[in-house]
Amino acid sequence: MKFTLPTRWFPLGGLAAPDRRIKSGKALFGLIVIAAIAFLAGCGANPVAANPSNSVFSIAPATAAIDTNCAGCNSANSQGSPVLQFAATQTNGAAADVVWSVSGGDLTAGAGAITAKGQYLPPSYLSADRVQIFVTATLKSNPSLRATSALTLTPGFLQPLTPENLALGAGGATTVTGVLAEVGGAAGIHFSLSDSPNGASVGQGELSVPTCQRTRRAFTSCSVTYTAPATVQGTAVTYVVATAAGTSHVEAAVLLNASGVASNPATHQSQLATPMLLGTSGGNNADFDTRGNTIVDCCSGTLGALLQDNNGRQYLLSNNHVLARSDHAGVGDAIVQPGLIDNNCTPNGDGAGTLPVGALTAWLPLKASQTNADAAIAEVAAHTVDPTGSILELGARLPDGTLTAAPPGTSSTAGKGESAGLQLRIAKSGRTTGLTCGGVSAIAVDVSIDYFRDCAETRPYFTRTFTNQIGLSGNAFSDSGDSGALVVDAANAEPVGLYFAGGLDTAGVSQGMANPAGEVLSELSSQSGGSNSYSFVGGADHPVSCLSYGNNTVTAAQSLPLTDAEIARVQLALPSARSYINPQTGILGVAMGKSSDHPGEAAIIVYVDSEKAASVPATISGVRTLVIPADARSVLLGSALTANAIASAPPLGEEALNAALTVKRQVARSLMQQNRAFFGIGVGQSLDNPKEAALVFYVDRSRVPADLPQSIDGLRTRYIVMSRLHVTRSFSAPFQPRLHCTPHASPAQLPAFDPTTALDRHTLEIF
Repeated sequence: MKFTLPTRWFPLGGLAAPDRRIKSGKALFGLIVIAAIAFLAGCGANPVAANPSNSVFSIAPATAAIDTNCAGCNSANSQGSPVLQFAATQTNGAAADVVWSVSGGDLTAGAGAITAKGQYLPPSYLSADRVQIFVTATLKSNPSLRATSALTLTPGFLQPLTPENLALGAGGATTVTGVLAEVGGAAGIHFSLSDSPNGASVGQGELSVPTCQRTRRAFTSCSVTYTAPATVQGTAVTYVVATAAGTSHVEAAVLLNASGVASNPATHQSQLATPMLLGTSGGNNADFDTRGNTIVDCCSGTLGALLQDNNGRQYLLSNNHVLARSDHAGVGDAIVQPGLIDNNCTPNGDGAGTLPVGALTAWLPLKASQTNADAAIAEVAAHTVDPTGSILELGARLPDGTLTAAPPGTSSTAGKGESAGLQLRIAKSGRTTGLTCGGVSAIAVDVSIDYFRDCAETRPYFTRTFTNQIGLSGNAFSDSGDSGALVVDAANAEPVGLYFAGGLDTAGVSQGMANPAGEVLSELSSQSGGSNSYSFVGGADHPVSCLSYGNNTVTAAQSLPLTDAEIARVQLALPSARSYINPQTGILGVAMGKSSDHPGEAAIIVYVDSEKAASVPATISGVRTLVIPADARSVLLGSALTANAIASAPPLGEEALNAALTVKRQVARSLMQQNRAFFGIGVGQSLDNPKEAALVFYVDRSRVPADLPQSIDGLRTRYIVMSRLHVTRSFSAPFQPRLHCTPHASPAQLPAFDPTTALDRHTLEIF
């Protein structure tokens, strides 16, 4: 997934102001803002007062408190992004036909915007700690009848914490920084430690007293020093949790490890000395959007690996959408390191900070029917790239805990890469999250991905459906800016795939997609007319010092409460389930439980003797079964487990896998065409019964169907609910107080700030 930095510009001497909305994700850059004159309600008109009802209709909510991230909002729009949904209702209960408007608000950023459907979108920043906004509904048939709601708005986080993830050994320390979408004001950030992302409990280590920087010309930032405990037993994740104004919170994951590994993604985002290593920030030097003569945003990704053709020429490998701007670049375009997002959107030739390291050579066109990978290559500029193909942190641990760079393993496949299997432990070294490890959660995935003509994603280009892709998952495994990273087998560093899309599911787990490595090489060769064959540049196979933040898929599913209807449904099925109990056949007992394949759905736990091959149906009386190995004593005492763990899932038998692949090939295309809620379908292991395969559905969280089948053609189903995967997210954050325009920009040419045309901060239409 590619990383984007958006900005907006005011006609005020060329000073920049933040975009009205920015897409959710992690960022390291941003904007300069300037405060305006004191605001008078209604610009001299009569002041607005809250009055949510009249003799004909009322509006709800009557009052509300949210922040600029829309934390506290009550609904989502068609893209799955949070909005504050207002409703107007007549006294007889029918919907009132009204016109919505907003007033009041911030000095500079305004009052936000509201759609014709009553969906309110806050401005992306404030210039005060708290502002009042009024949402008014005017009856169309009688404009004299109005109802007004009072809304309190506070600044939210402009971006996740920096860094968003890192690893430390005993006694290690690092600085964590948070940025509020506020210019001036007196707001600050409260930092705390927790062993969970929600900050509900106490974590390990210590925090210093935070320090904050507040000015009228830049967003508020606060930093804190985190120090790991003097001794670390095993491996565990502690979270630095930041909260602001009581509504927003973000967190940084700190992987504490007894082996003393120290890793910080900041290395991947800086300008590297030449010859540079791979796994670093980079992209097309022209990957920015303009308004008039002004650069208003930019985007970049990861320079993932080094390829070599049969003539010995070497090429940088990344995604089409990173190097070739989603088909909109030209052969010979400069590829720079770091990417523009790590240089305040300043292209090479318009300022210092980047180095041209390659020239765009070829890409797999997204609109071509035969294309089945998001890939591009750039011929390496002389003496700029390490010719061994070494990738940041892919090597061994040094005495100080840091990880050396190393080439990928190529000795067992002659540089052609290996195939991915379910539960394969994989690693990647990317621009945003650095070195992280996860697992292959699905194979043979057909997935629909949206592409855009611009960084800001306001101009749709093409929706591409790729087939037979690799599904990846793991806590903190990837994020925006990791697009183009090479995915390798953690056991031998052999290339497995090219990372190109991802997002967070509703459990907070990173879900990603990779093009199979062999497919990438084959299609690049075909693109050259067969005159060139390509292979990965690397060395001897070697293990990767895996940094795994775990996978809370099952934990999150089991923590969801069941509705009364689900409880009643499983209770009705329990008498039938008890008839299956027979120790001779290996079924030791049954109980009420929760499905991990479909979070929020009830299941019947069926305890089976781990020494016997018990046969358990996928459903009993219309309720899913959750099959858990146990022994008779633990079942009798009630101490048996209530869920299966991903890490302990047994290998799936070849017969079961092949049968599942056959079903998937038969149904995937038609299911995705019939229901756009399904934007991806592949084959994985069932979490309810890991000995069985499952059809894995990626489901659009904004349009989840009311009824999701528990099985298809006898095959279990598993649902991953999230915003649609795609390849870029937009970000915003502070940078040094200087302008960045293309040459000769004139303030008179800059359009007025329009909050209604901006992007949405929380749509994970990414990665």
